[in-house]
Amino acid sequence: MVDLNNRQVEAEKIKERILQDVAAYYHLVHDRSEDEFAPETEKIHYAGRVFDEKEMINLAEASLEFWLTAGHFTQEFEAKLASFLGVRYALFVNSGSSANLLAFAALTSPRLGDRAIQRGDEVITVAAGFPTTVAPIIQFGAVPVFVDVDLPSGNVDPALLEKAYSSKTKAIVLAHTLGNPFPVKEVKDFCDAHGLWLIEDNCDALGSQYEGKYTGSFGDIGTSSFYPPHHLTTGEGGAVYTNDPILKRILLSLRDWGRDCWCASGTDDTCGCRFSGQFGELPQGYDHKYVYSHFGYNLKATDLQASIGCAQIEKLPRFIEARRKNWQFLRSQLDSLSEYFILPEPEIHSVPAWFGFLLTVRENAPFTRNEIVRFLEVNQVQTRMLFAGNLIKHPCFDSLRNNGNGYRIAGDLVHTDQIMNCSFWIGVYPGMSEKMLDKMVLLIRNFVKENRR
Repeated sequence: MVDLNNRQVEAEKIKERILQDVAAYYHLVHDRSEDEFAPETEKIHYAGRVFDEKEMINLAEASLEFWLTAGHFTQEFEAKLASFLGVRYALFVNSGSSANLLAFAALTSPRLGDRAIQRGDEVITVAAGFPTTVAPIIQFGAVPVFVDVDLPSGNVDPALLEKAYSSKTKAIVLAHTLGNPFPVKEVKDFCDAHGLWLIEDNCDALGSQYEGKYTGSFGDIGTSSFYPPHHLTTGEGGAVYTNDPILKRILLSLRDWGRDCWCASGTDDTCGCRFSGQFGELPQGYDHKYVYSHFGYNLKATDLQASIGCAQIEKLPRFIEARRKNWQFLRSQLDSLSEYFILPEPEIHSVPAWFGFLLTVRENAPFTRNEIVRFLEVNQVQTRMLFAGNLIKHPCFDSLRNNGNGYRIAGDLVHTDQIMNCSFWIGVYPGMSEKMLDKMVLLIRNFVKENRR
């Protein structure tokens, strides 16, 4: 016993030295002053990791524990995320795209009875966005019904929802574009009036508020991504969250292989009847840990990733504030160019946690989107399209287009095509310095000046 105690004391001393060295390593290698940015030669990325020694210490500590799969860091991160959003349940998963897959899969569960989404049911969404918002609809055999978006927001035009609705409609799946909330009240009222599910793809909007509540907390299920460009990062990673205990149980099952058991990793018999239940046509008392109520997946993330998230979420409020400040700087400095660009505006009743600054080149401008994008990229400013632009135009839709039954368009997609042809965005992430913002503004102003008629 004495020897064991001595080993534990020595191990703690070694661990403390390791973590001190990790902090020292961070300051030597990763800690940069804003003054080190060289505007003439250095690239301005649209997004990136913002971290300090705390993330690296957590990661080192998790690696020393060597639990590897979901453990106490995961439980802590899920609890902190749920508390931040003001929701009852949050589940950590391996990506934002997996979160979207899991969210939609949950709505197909037989446990939902008549409300479960079946093959051939319709789901209202938009084509101006990221593909994995829409992909699960198609992968489960449902039919996406596309409506146009509004400009300058890039979000759904709620006036078009009624036109898209049919007796087959079961759900609405929408993202908050670049952190700008879609018109939640109109969408939620429409869902409530017609008995529809609502999935909020909150991957680009963690920390955005609508009427004083965080986005992601209005729908039946919300999703997040923690890929490095997002509002906080765990490297790869994402989350799915809900207030509904039935949906939480379904989500947990689907995330963890489809099993019926809800025991956390490494624990047994949480239900107290592990060997006494009757499930399906299995023998009485079959081990509940190996009973499967869904055709599920393994979409769990690791405790190493969660350890990073535990440090990142403490910084989330200041990350959000920095994004808002950077966006507001760009908006004020580029306001004089509204003759050439459709400039972004926050949704009414909202306080966005901006993911990017969207610029749409006006159709009568003396230059094209491609021309200014090429200019900025050559001058070391990274740009991005508004993701797919018009998703229907992509090769992945060829087979659906040819069979004629894979999707439906309600009305036209005029603004969606305008975004595809004329829109791009630049970054506002917390790692942006004043020098970086100044350079972007100067380059855009100079480009416009040189290309005026």
